[in-house]
Formats: sequence, C-alpha cells, structure tokens
Amino acid sequence: MNETDRERMNTAVREAEIAAAEGEIPVGAALYRGGTLLWADHNRREQRHDPTAHAELLCMRHGAEQKGDWRLNDCTLYVTLEPCPMCAGAMVMSRVGRCVFGAADPEKGCCGSIYDLPADPALHSTTKWEQDPDSEAYAARLSAWFREKQRK
Repeated sequence: MNETDRERMNTAVREAEIAAAEGEIPVGAALYRGGTLLWADHNRREQRHDPTAHAELLCMRHGAEQKGDWRLNDCTLYVTLEPCPMCAGAMVMSRVGRCVFGAADPEKGCCGSIYDLPADPALHSTTKWEQDPDSEAYAARLSAWFREKQRK
C-alpha cells in the first residue's frame, strides 16, 4: 500500500465515523477513478431500512452514475471492512479493478476470509484485492463500537 492508498482509506474511515455517529455499523467506503473521488459513503441499512445499503454498494451505484458507465474496471474501491458476499459479487459484476480493505471479516468476508469470490476463475471477470497492512487498527475500531453498543 502506498501513501495515496493510505489517504484514500482515510476517506473511507471518515465515512465509517459518520456511520457510527448515526447508529449504523461503522463501515465506510470510497470509490476512486484515478485521482478523482467518484463517491464516498457509509452503511445506511438502518436509516434506509434497506438490506442492500452497504457502503460498498452505495459507492458502486453512485460512482457508476458519476462515471456514466456501469463498468468500474478503472476504479479502486476502498472500504474499512472486508466485503461480504453481496458486495464482493457486486464488485465482480461491475468489474471494479481493485479493492483495498481494512479489517478482515472472519464471519462474512469474501475477499479471502471465508471465500475469495473476486478471484474465482469460474466468474467472467475478477477484482484484485489487498488488505491494508494496518488491518488490526480497523478491527479494533469495529470491536470497540460493538462493545459500546452491547453496553447500551
């Protein structure tokens, strides 16, 4: 991961902080095309009563609108938590070129934790992914949020 990736992950982290303040699971994402931010968002499932309102999907949906093309092969998606099966599948279907994520998700993560959906050769296209070397910091933030939620 280079310095540019770190700066862009910070955009996703800021979105995760907004999600936490709104009572959502604190996951944030940012979609970049080259040096341009197409969209940044956070989980909004509770707010919208929408099971598909994950940060990644919102970024892909609105980012494709901004780009004017559903093919996101020249884009990188930054997300604070490893994408779930739904989001990893959407990355493949929209042909996201690359994904950088923070914390691994040992229960639902499909970029290497329980399955590597974006690299499955049976699918028409693939998405390259990498985990942020500081993944423990992202995991610690999520754990702290869940502990606080349980206390309340």
